[in-house]
Amino acid sequence: MLGIVGGTSLLFSDLPELRKRQVHTPFGNAELFCGDIVMLMRHQQGLPPHRINHRANMAALAIEGVDRIVAFGSSGSLNPKITPGSLVIPTDYVSMTDIPSIHDHAIEHVLPVLSAGLSQKLASHIPEARHCGVYVQTTGPRFETVAEIRALSRVADLVGMTLASEATLAGELGMDFTALCTVDNYANGLAEGVLTFDEILEISRSYRHRTNEILSMIIRHMA
Repeated sequence: MLGIVGGTSLLFSDLPELRKRQVHTPFGNAELFCGDIVMLMRHQQGLPPHRINHRANMAALAIEGVDRIVAFGSSGSLNPKITPGSLVIPTDYVSMTDIPSIHDHAIEHVLPVLSAGLSQKLASHIPEARHCGVYVQTTGPRFETVAEIRALSRVADLVGMTLASEATLAGELGMDFTALCTVDNYANGLAEGVLTFDEILEISRSYRHRTNEILSMIIRHMA
């Protein structure tokens, strides 16, 4: 079953009609929207990125029978060639923060990867998306400093606050994972001024029609 994880970029989208379900997991409860697909909104009830219970979220998806995930992630560009408004399907990721694990009581080493097959299928349906680039996760909720961005831009192309944790946990739970990053802005120091969260929300609102079309396509062709 296909699972879709939505963030800021889906806040203004027309979501499919699904039944709300509270799922109990060993790591806490998670709210899902279930039907022919399963949707999870990671910022439900205004939850900031550093307080998201990724373990409960990913465990709930696995409990509901999800075996592959497409995650939407708002991100900033670390690469001048990746302009705001771009769509990127990353091929790898880096984390500058602790990543949670479901393995609290056993030594387990899981290879962290983004699913090449699922990513290629997603790319085949979104020809305008760039299928390359490295995503780096920071803690949030603050934006990164200019010095941090300068350092991160040497190893990555995009910066965000959620996808590395989700991808790693999905791998631990046996679910294939790919992501579609919507580039909202150049990261701090790469352009004049610093974007506010309200401005990011407005950018998401302005792209809602494109996001609606992509979401509908994913459900039609990848479910």
